[in-house]
Amino acid sequence: MIKFENVTKAYPDGTVAVDGLNLEAPTGKLTILVGPSGCGKTTSLRMINRLIEPTSGTIYLDDQPTSGMDAALLRRRIGYVIQHAGLFPHKTIVDNVATMPVLLGESRQKARIKALELIERVGLPASFAKRYPWQLSGGQQQRVGVARALASDPAFMLMDEPFSAVDPVVRGQLQDEFLRLQREIGKTIIMVTHDIDEALKLGDQVAVMRVGGKLAQMASPSELLTSPADEFVADFVGRDRGYRSLGFTKTAGAVAIGEEAVIQLGASADEARAKASGAWVLVVDGSRKPLGWAQPELVRGEVTREHLNLSGIPAVVSGTMRQLLDAALSSPSRRGVVVDENGELIGTVTATDVVKAIEAEPHLETAR
Repeated sequence: MIKFENVTKAYPDGTVAVDGLNLEAPTGKLTILVGPSGCGKTTSLRMINRLIEPTSGTIYLDDQPTSGMDAALLRRRIGYVIQHAGLFPHKTIVDNVATMPVLLGESRQKARIKALELIERVGLPASFAKRYPWQLSGGQQQRVGVARALASDPAFMLMDEPFSAVDPVVRGQLQDEFLRLQREIGKTIIMVTHDIDEALKLGDQVAVMRVGGKLAQMASPSELLTSPADEFVADFVGRDRGYRSLGFTKTAGAVAIGEEAVIQLGASADEARAKASGAWVLVVDGSRKPLGWAQPELVRGEVTREHLNLSGIPAVVSGTMRQLLDAALSSPSRRGVVVDENGELIGTVTATDVVKAIEAEPHLETAR
């Protein structure tokens, strides 16, 4: 547990960055601090490991006030991940990850063995161990940063906008990988982000802060979307919060999935026209994994990858209403592709089907 008790940070010029903050990050959960620029998110984070000293109030780690701890020892108890990874350019990846265990007295051999395990655990191949940071992409460097923060097996982790310096595709991949990792390790984590969608996706609870460092609301993502505390929170979360809230509602078999006629890549134009429903036909591989949609009228000879429209985003049958609706709306045929956990086709749904299910079952199971 990390707990703020009436914590304030004021500067000599009269600026108040954080004002009487009371907040508790539960053990084993991910708490996200979000809010506009100047609301004290990063200041609050850095007061936990005393990179910034509070003006007043108390911060606790598992009921122990941090003010009475040696600052260096305190920081060794806390993993810290920053925006640009902050790797040592002159060290290999394995030695970057092994840095903290070695500082804590572990032999270099044991530290490297642990580092190799962590490199793979964060989704990087073991072959990267002997590379240097400049040989990795930004997203790969961020994974190394997470591995390094985990290397000393800290009970607590602080993350300051760890995924904001990479492109949107890599960012989504890193978020998914981090969620998987957190399910396995269950650390007590406080993360700062400026991205409300990232906060809603990753957080067990989200703390929305106002300018001046005051807490506006602390709630689960679904509660934040459905019951904002006031107009400020409602505006910050966004006017499309009704759609976002569907991301926390499981399908739970509520939507009827229709059968979809398919063809395989390489099928003839005649077969494509025979199987098409409307202007489109779904193309799959030999394992019935969807590849994309094709328009038979544009096919001459055989259906090739050049004929595929890739705009449709398949939804996993165990996913959420938002994913199902997004699959239908993003599909050129307006039939959303639904797959099983292995990515194999089950069938398709329409946006109308999804909306009817939402209207019929307003209290569908929450996906948290």
